[in-house]
Amino acid sequence: MRLDALEGRTVLFAYPRTGTPGEAPPGGEERWDAIPGARGCTPQACAIRDDMPAFAARGVRVLGVSTQTPAEQREAVERLGLPYALLSDADGALERALDLPAFEVDGLRMLRRLTLLLRDGVIEDAIYPVFPPGDAARAALERLGGT
Repeated sequence: MRLDALEGRTVLFAYPRTGTPGEAPPGGEERWDAIPGARGCTPQACAIRDDMPAFAARGVRVLGVSTQTPAEQREAVERLGLPYALLSDADGALERALDLPAFEVDGLRMLRRLTLLLRDGVIEDAIYPVFPPGDAARAALERLGGT
């Protein structure tokens, strides 16, 4: 998917990774918890899911992106019941093209949490950092206003 070819309004939520039940995060729990902005991806995804009617009422498309693989993204969409697509930047192309903030743990490169607001494929606004993660949807909706 080419973001620059999207028509209308789009909100793109970038996040490090959704957790996998029963698996420790990269670097282990203690190290993961010590990384600012690493914890909270699943609550963020679920809060966005729960606010989808407000995005739809504004005619806004919602997408998520992380460096996880497409298979990991599909698993998260199914497990969390997400009504929006998760995009994979596993090759880092989007990160490099937009010079997105990222970090590395155990050899895995991950995006830092940020929100991009686009109109017709052009970035109009960015929210960074996003904290707390569960407020990502609310913050984006405030920036979008009534339009």
